[in-house]
Amino acid sequence: MFDHPLPKTAFEALDWSVEHYQPYLDQLVQYTLTSDNLTPWLEQWSQVNKFIYEVYQRIYVATTVDTTDEIALKRFETFMSAVFPVVQVALDQLNRKLLTVADHLPEGFDVPLRYVRTQVQLFREENLPLFTEQSKLDTEYDQIIGAQTIEWEGQELTLPQLDPILQETDRAKREQVWRLSMERRLQDRETLNQLWVNYMKLRGQIAKNAGFSDYLSYRWQDLGRFDYTPADSVAFQNAIEQVVVPVAQRLYQRRQAQLGVESLRPWDTLVDTLGRAPLRPYQSDQELESRMERIFDCVDPIFGRYFQTMRDEKLLDLPNRKGKAPGGYCTTFSMVERPYIFMNAVGMHDDVQTLLHEGGHAFHAFESFKLPYNQQQNPPMEFAEVASMAMELLGAPYLTQDQGGYYSESESARARIEHLEGLITFWGYMAVVDAFQHWVYTHHEQASIPANCDQKWSELWDRFMIGIDYNGLEAIKETGWQRKVHIYQLPFYYVEYGLAQLGAVQVWANSLRDQAKATADYRYALSLGGTKTLPELFSAAGAKFAFDPETLQTAVELIETTITQLERA
Repeated sequence: MFDHPLPKTAFEALDWSVEHYQPYLDQLVQYTLTSDNLTPWLEQWSQVNKFIYEVYQRIYVATTVDTTDEIALKRFETFMSAVFPVVQVALDQLNRKLLTVADHLPEGFDVPLRYVRTQVQLFREENLPLFTEQSKLDTEYDQIIGAQTIEWEGQELTLPQLDPILQETDRAKREQVWRLSMERRLQDRETLNQLWVNYMKLRGQIAKNAGFSDYLSYRWQDLGRFDYTPADSVAFQNAIEQVVVPVAQRLYQRRQAQLGVESLRPWDTLVDTLGRAPLRPYQSDQELESRMERIFDCVDPIFGRYFQTMRDEKLLDLPNRKGKAPGGYCTTFSMVERPYIFMNAVGMHDDVQTLLHEGGHAFHAFESFKLPYNQQQNPPMEFAEVASMAMELLGAPYLTQDQGGYYSESESARARIEHLEGLITFWGYMAVVDAFQHWVYTHHEQASIPANCDQKWSELWDRFMIGIDYNGLEAIKETGWQRKVHIYQLPFYYVEYGLAQLGAVQVWANSLRDQAKATADYRYALSLGGTKTLPELFSAAGAKFAFDPETLQTAVELIETTITQLERA
């Protein structure tokens, strides 16, 4: 169909100007489309989508691998300012063209069509430069966080590199490191406040341009949340408050009693309550990878082979270092049909959990790549997180060294208890983040003033995170929203984790009855990509898509029962 074939590798296009892309886009837009010639057009559009998306991802990844790389940053800014707007205009035209033959599309397009129709409704050309400005703010946030270091015992360390010290038994040392870390973060408070004001101005205008009264209504559609409403999300927050918060409070009280302290302070939440040395699961990045490969192989040999491919093809960037963007993610290079994992590992058990998590995303990508069209390969994020969170639980039984993992039997039990307790406490934190964002984007003018955000965050923290004493640390508590990257860069992307965790616990519950069937159902659900609704995807994995207190209660009871069993063992 095309006069010239696409390059075989996206690397050839890293510095392409928009003129390079235009012929491919023009031919797709100008194609005389009928039901008879739909298939070759769809195939070509799918290939162009994959190509452009991979170029974008490789350019973006380079800015996170080293936030000080000026060449990578310039390349990304050029792509976002010159190429992205042209691609988005063409994408809108192609979406509209697709809708003219909607009745003739192949099987597996009913659900993707919902998103296409919504994107057509939301598209406004005047928003394109605003999206570009948002991406610049995202990069600025990464640079601010990536540059945060302190001097500790004669070394300059990134803040994530300090996290292992928070697991040490010396309480005075933990407090000192925690305070130094937070003081360094507070140095950027005003800079991050100004960044927030800029974000809010852009998002308010984006929603207004698209005809929405508030950003919540706009973003809900933009995220493709067709199977639940903002009211459902609020109901989930309330269910967490009713079911989970009292259990988390008991966990915090027990921790306080075991530590023998007057009150549980923020620097007391990671240390082992029995005074044992911190878990140090691996000595090198190579060991982290090799043992994880064996765990994945135990869960399902297919997953083991997928991870081996990622290792062989250098698709893992795991260790933390100065200048690296915060957090962890798994993205996809869709032209070569490969996932890529980015992390900030510092030698803690959290690194093991993160790699299990991102591995689940990677396996989802491998399975989704088997679908014929790119438009079918993108799952809703609520289920994408089931893929990752369920893998954390499915991999847990194989953490022991006799299974190829990292720990002795007692260490494995300890790691699993920490993880399961973390599931409980996470739901409360998730509710804080989600409720905060609901308030922000329905009170836009108030939330554009950072001091009001401080007050609301603190209020929500006291509602959902009962048990940790922040007396005298109010400035640190109320600025917690500044330390959540999703709030800045991925607005409204957080309830997905809470909903997915509930689905993941159900998948895990199935595995306790029949591991082989539960894993097979899980992998089948991953292979459906974005071709089914959220309730259908959860059901395929053996779970229920739910917000109600009853389903949450069942999950919490299983977690508590398992913690008790592991403690006895």
